Amino acid sequence: MTVDLVIPTIGRRSLLDLLCALGEQPGPLPDNIYLVDDRRHPDRPLIERGLDVGRLNGRLHVLPSGGRGPAAARNAGWKMSRAEWVVFLDDDVCPAGDWLEQLDIDLAGINLPVAASQGQLRVPLPNGRPPTDWERNVAGLEGARWITADMAYRRSVLEELGGFDERFKRAFREDAELALRVTQGGYRIVDGSRCVEHPVRPASPWISVRAQAGGVQRDGVDCRETLGEPHACDRGIDTEAGQSRALDRGDRASGQRRERLTTQVEFVLTREL
Repeated sequence: MTVDLVIPTIGRRSLLDLLCALGEQPGPLPDNIYLVDDRRHPDRPLIERGLDVGRLNGRLHVLPSGGRGPAAARNAGWKMSRAEWVVFLDDDVCPAGDWLEQLDIDLAGINLPVAASQGQLRVPLPNGRPPTDWERNVAGLEGARWITADMAYRRSVLEELGGFDERFKRAFREDAELALRVTQGGYRIVDGSRCVEHPVRPASPWISVRAQAGGVQRDGVDCRETLGEPHACDRGIDTEAGQSRALDRGDRASGQRRERLTTQVEFVLTREL
């Protein structure tokens, strides 16, 4: 079994923390780690020259993607791979100390028609006070399906389906759209045992409103038409569970754009969180 790792990044400090965490833990390393630099105008290198990354030395490859968004960045990464499995991690997650070992276990016993393995995700919340609306929103990722904060796909399936839809220019539902095509193609996505932590990054008080308002139509692609989703946002549905219920109702009622889904979908605010 061969495995490559793809990390789309905009150069956040958390990228180095992620790499250090991977380099310090036991377990089989990916053959290649593709850091896809999605900054439009990079003003500094992703990895400083001469930086010692321990066991990762010789495995890191930096690829530019020109600021075209996470969907295009992930495509640029997996298309460089020749491995059987391509694992996607976000640059702001913290892998558990046994992540590499558990990844090996998760993928070793998988046979077709299983095409993907999703890792577990934990969101730490503050102690001693109630979480803010934004913190609760991010915590919803713990139960989200199909997000690529930690997702492994068979490269053959990515090739068959063309990977991520690059019309999604921002981090919003591009991962769910791919997963829908995967499951509608007769493949399965299973849960793995490996775990990453997704810290809540600082944000303005308006972040939740801005994220919801931006989710309906972006960059020339109408998410509702692409995914067969009813106009959840137009109806004032502002929670992930509410959007999922609205999707289910609208799909039963219309049946026009997509073949009826047999799996419940929860659309979440993915990499913007």
